[in-house]
Amino acid sequence: MSDVTVIGLGPMGSAMAATFLEAGHDVTVWNRTASKAGPLVAKGARQAERPATGELLVISQISYQALYDSLGEARLDGKTLVNLSSGTPAELREAARWVAERGGTLVTGGIMVPPPGIGQPGAYTFYSGPKEALDRHAATLEALSAVTYVGQDPGLAMMYYQAQLLMFWSALTSFMHAAALLETAGVRPTAFAPFARELHGELASDGPLGLGILGEELEAGVYPGEDNSLHMQAVGMGHVVETLRAAGLDTTVPEALHRLFARADAEGHGDEGLTAVVESIRQGTRPAP
Repeated sequence: MSDVTVIGLGPMGSAMAATFLEAGHDVTVWNRTASKAGPLVAKGARQAERPATGELLVISQISYQALYDSLGEARLDGKTLVNLSSGTPAELREAARWVAERGGTLVTGGIMVPPPGIGQPGAYTFYSGPKEALDRHAATLEALSAVTYVGQDPGLAMMYYQAQLLMFWSALTSFMHAAALLETAGVRPTAFAPFARELHGELASDGPLGLGILGEELEAGVYPGEDNSLHMQAVGMGHVVETLRAAGLDTTVPEALHRLFARADAEGHGDEGLTAVVESIRQGTRPAP
């Protein structure tokens, strides 16, 4: 089996190293706090004195700055670095240049499961950068998750990752708002959860509320609003904010959503559908009407 070095032994890096070991790979580990390697060494990993050990380096650290701090001036000739740390697309592009200047190749990634999901069915990771480098090590990386290549641009994997997180966090937070509102009327969150699941099921379907149809509208730039206009949604979102405020709940996120809807309405999209909001999103930040 292939050799792999895991750099960074927090919860995610430790889970990845353990999964590589379970898959039969020869695993070397390195961490700035060396004592964190102990449990993995007990399972059969080797502890490196320096991080740039081996041809394939899989990195899971708190930031891309940690990569620079860890590797310092080390040469990376012939090495492939697969960095699964968080950062901005611009940071990832700069890191690709930094690694190339030292003779190595950077493949960037955004892993879409928490540590307990590593190596489990349904796990997947977005990767971007040089495809030939990813292909060379894909069989090893598949021990962690399905390998999903999204393009040559080193920043693209992080864009996909952050796009998913934006949807994930927004969905969870909206459920928290909804549950908190109903709690003020004595409704238990577990009683509301089935209705929330049904709604999210509709969003995932091919029906009129499905993301597939919304995606087609966004791509075509056509936002039908005959049955449900954006103006109606803006008014309704205002009522949601008023209800939350009257219940004594935080309205920070709902108010921001209402401002966005109201702005799109004021910009002339009121007779179109809700997806017309994307036109205001694309224009960036502007004062609320």
